[in-house]
Amino acid sequence: MEPFLLLGILANYNKFEFQNPYRVRLGDFVNENVIKKVIDCVGRACASARDAYVAIQDDSPEEWSVAAALEYIGLGNYGPGKKNASRTISEETAKAQFAALPPHDAAVLLPTYDFANANKLFCYNLASQSPPDKQHESPLAAYLSLTSYLVNHAHRSTRAGLYAQLNLLIVRILVEDQALCKRLCASEGERPVRLCRQRQPFLPLVRAARTPASVILDIAVDGINHNLKRKLDVDLYLWPLRRDHTSDVILPWQITHSTGLLSFVRFLTSYVSSLKSLSGMDNLLDTVVNVIALALSSGDAFLPGAADYDDLFYKIIETGDVLVKFRDMYNLSNRPTNAIPILISVVNHYTDLLSSSKSPKNAAAGSTTTTTKTSSAKPSPDTAKSSPSPSSSAQANSKPLKKDLSPKQIIEVIRTNYDSLSIPSVLDDRCGEWPPYREQLPEERVFVKKMVNLVVGGDVRTRLAFSG
Repeated sequence: MEPFLLLGILANYNKFEFQNPYRVRLGDFVNENVIKKVIDCVGRACASARDAYVAIQDDSPEEWSVAAALEYIGLGNYGPGKKNASRTISEETAKAQFAALPPHDAAVLLPTYDFANANKLFCYNLASQSPPDKQHESPLAAYLSLTSYLVNHAHRSTRAGLYAQLNLLIVRILVEDQALCKRLCASEGERPVRLCRQRQPFLPLVRAARTPASVILDIAVDGINHNLKRKLDVDLYLWPLRRDHTSDVILPWQITHSTGLLSFVRFLTSYVSSLKSLSGMDNLLDTVVNVIALALSSGDAFLPGAADYDDLFYKIIETGDVLVKFRDMYNLSNRPTNAIPILISVVNHYTDLLSSSKSPKNAAAGSTTTTTKTSSAKPSPDTAKSSPSPSSSAQANSKPLKKDLSPKQIIEVIRTNYDSLSIPSVLDDRCGEWPPYREQLPEERVFVKKMVNLVVGGDVRTRLAFSG
């Protein structure tokens, strides 16, 4: 690992001031056998760094047993057999130990970034290299596993947050390559990946092998759920919400509905005084709104079924009053770069219908049967002649839902009134593609320089001190 780490330090020496020959060599390197050995080294380093987190808190899911059930309710002494003694530490001690992670060996992630950013062959092998044997995980599986733990604990220190962003940046480089992204989504690349389960809320436990793309989405979800704080790390939150032409139809559903991006909106609304002045906040706010609007606009193209599309609209309508406060507190109506008028118009369209509905039959007057009307009737400008325009309805406040309507009745009103709803095509312009990563951009340079200073001035120096 030391030679690879040295190469990373040399490749970053004044690379923004002149043409660094080591950086050029990384881009020209085509010896695939050496690349595979480097990737194996990276995989082992990632597995070791991940195990440092597990050593503090073993988050391996326990198999169900009578003894485990009795232990859970405080009756472990009455169980059949004695529970294996495990190392337990206090919460304060665990916090201090977590704050000191990742270990200094994580410095290998800096040259990994440089190689991935410069060399497509390195990226291809990282995405496709098989595990050395059945007892070990693949390098990519180890890398994604460490990324999961880094993202879960990114809030604990500036150092942890920077390493989490670096790993997410490497993932971004992989998924922005269309050929590699297809490979990450292919069933041939399925691998079991251990994801962090040290902090609630937990994602559903999946033991089977999965595509790397689904694992990446879970990591993005955990990043949103586990790093909420008043001094929000805006750059860390922007990554899970960024999208390119390969992820438009997957990312919005995963993080808008399944994992509660709407809860993130509630958090932003509750702590506006602390968050509004943060650098990059306007960009984050626009992105949050546009991802939710994209899910409404294109949900029928990627949701598992009609019921899921209906439920998505139900959640949006239920959050209507929060969306209005969110719009007003952050002055979103003053910026044309977000789709907040579209969200409010959708909320008002259905709250007007629900306010005048005594039963789903009244709201669906003129319809035949509710079982034949599904969410396949996607709202579009061509079919929406009676829908209020976003410019007018967005200025009104959301009305509360009628309490005498059950969720099932509200869903029926939603389902049977898609034809009268309009989601303007201007949404496509507001949710334009993110530009691909470019290290030379000023904002990216700032992060890379921070990372180099952290690795060289901190982790490498500490490693040399220990080895000396």
